[in-house]
Amino acid sequence: MKTRIGFGYDVHQLVEGTPFWLGGILLEHHSGAKGHSDADVLIHTICDALLGAANLGDIGFHFPDTSTEFKGIDSKILLAKVMELIRKEGYEIGNIDSTICLEKPKINPHVPAMKKALADVMNIPEDDISIKATTNEKLGYVGREEGVHAYAVALIFKK
Repeated sequence: MKTRIGFGYDVHQLVEGTPFWLGGILLEHHSGAKGHSDADVLIHTICDALLGAANLGDIGFHFPDTSTEFKGIDSKILLAKVMELIRKEGYEIGNIDSTICLEKPKINPHVPAMKKALADVMNIPEDDISIKATTNEKLGYVGREEGVHAYAVALIFKK
């Protein structure tokens, strides 16, 4: 069995009055992430981790922010397309471990809904997805609530 690991990172500016999509669900918050798509920073970082693990480039290569096709797109659609790409290469997911860096809102109450949304799109067990959250202790752009970033690692395997 061939096993590979990939790392993903993404960052988005937070803007007052913008919908806040995170982990495939809509959060109630006064600010949301700004981006070409729905700016779901967690899904974007998971996409990059999966693509990197399979040596298939990155999210910007497959879904460029210069393309009108992806303007405002639901990031769950992008994740589904990434799953098609890695499965076409014969890979399946072992597990995903992710961390969201955000001062507010608190993420932990939303983790079960995020895991369900992501597992449904990727067609994997919720238990194969770890979502953690941390603040930036009021330091930097995250601490000033100007932005959000996330990290993820993905383990994939080919039988």
